[in-house]
Amino acid sequence: MKTHDAEPTAPSKTQRKQQMEELQTLGEELVALSTDRVKKIDIPEDLRDAVREAQRMMRPDEAKRRQMQYIGKIMRNVDVEPIRAALALVRGESASETAKLHRLERLRTEFLTDEKVVNEIASLYPSVDLQHLRSLRRAALKEQEQNKAPRSYRAIFQLLKELENEGSGQ
Repeated sequence: MKTHDAEPTAPSKTQRKQQMEELQTLGEELVALSTDRVKKIDIPEDLRDAVREAQRMMRPDEAKRRQMQYIGKIMRNVDVEPIRAALALVRGESASETAKLHRLERLRTEFLTDEKVVNEIASLYPSVDLQHLRSLRRAALKEQEQNKAPRSYRAIFQLLKELENEGSGQ
């Protein structure tokens, strides 16, 4: 009687192909990041250069496809777990950033609907210039009424965003 569990078998061709596709997908995520974000991720220099080169390629042509395959090839010899973790963190940051922007948009909408929301804004952001905020609200409502460009509407959002970033130390 023979037992087959003595030697581990090498991965099948299909498994190797799946692993290469996963690495290439990871590489595509790296290429999609901004240059500043890529700089913050701890990756080998040859991989960083390959990612930079792919980012410079604007057309989705054969050359870019080969570059992406090259990135996948380099990644076979790299510990990809730190890269996966960094990309997961980036995705998480963008999700929390989006949630923050939605919250600020809701606050702006509530403020335009009801001026009493100014008290909530004042408690959230003690450094806010309430007189300026109220004048922006009046101007935004007037712009809406006259179907003009929403400059003050946007200015309220920018002000809230600045106050939020000031409060979180960014």
